[in-house]
Amino acid sequence: MTELAFWMTNPHVAHLEIARDLGFTAAVFDIEHGSFGLDDLDRTIGLCRGLGIRVYAKVLGPQAEAVQQALDFGADGAIIPHVGGVEEARRVCAAAKYPPLGTRSLSGGRPAGYKRTGGSYAAEQNAKIRCWPMIETAEAFADVEKIAALPTVDGLFVGPTDLSYTRGRGPYVFGDADKADIARVAAAAKAAGKGFVFPAWTPPEREFGRAHGAALFVVGAQFGIIRAGFEQLVATLRGEGEVR
Repeated sequence: MTELAFWMTNPHVAHLEIARDLGFTAAVFDIEHGSFGLDDLDRTIGLCRGLGIRVYAKVLGPQAEAVQQALDFGADGAIIPHVGGVEEARRVCAAAKYPPLGTRSLSGGRPAGYKRTGGSYAAEQNAKIRCWPMIETAEAFADVEKIAALPTVDGLFVGPTDLSYTRGRGPYVFGDADKADIARVAAAAKAAGKGFVFPAWTPPEREFGRAHGAALFVVGAQFGIIRAGFEQLVATLRGEGEVR
């Protein structure tokens, strides 16, 4: 069964607890578009580890420092937005892996249990931590098979909205051209023996993702969920004649 993660843009303890109580085991923290400061990131990742929720951090951009910082706080993986071609992917994804595979600097923080590391720690972290460059630019899409083949890459995270814009189609509508692009990303990941991650907000998108072997669906944007709850409440009250 495909793993499910919910999308969080604002650090909120109660929302994490509710999601855990309802059975979610993974979250995507949208640091790029959200309101996560460093203290927030530190606290909420620590909370998630206590709640048994895996955290995949969508970092600020394709910078090595942003990737390493999220992983040093204890994130289970880095989602890297705005990656260009294969050479940029090679450089920034290396920051998610310790040498000799990559260039990540050793720290003794939360992932290491706040103690000095040694022995097999680096190799174990390299195998455990997920590095998912986003395929959302025309340059990344052109090089998608080469990016998938990089040894520091564990899977591909398709960004269908930005990909539609950068490919010259305008807004993402999950039309035939969108589906063809997503299918190519999925095929590149599969050919490299790696995962394919898809933000699938609707049943047709999830059906499509399952058919193409998605390893993880990101569902339910935090504020979209809250708005949908209010909309349902207002619709109910209107039906009762309580509001206009």
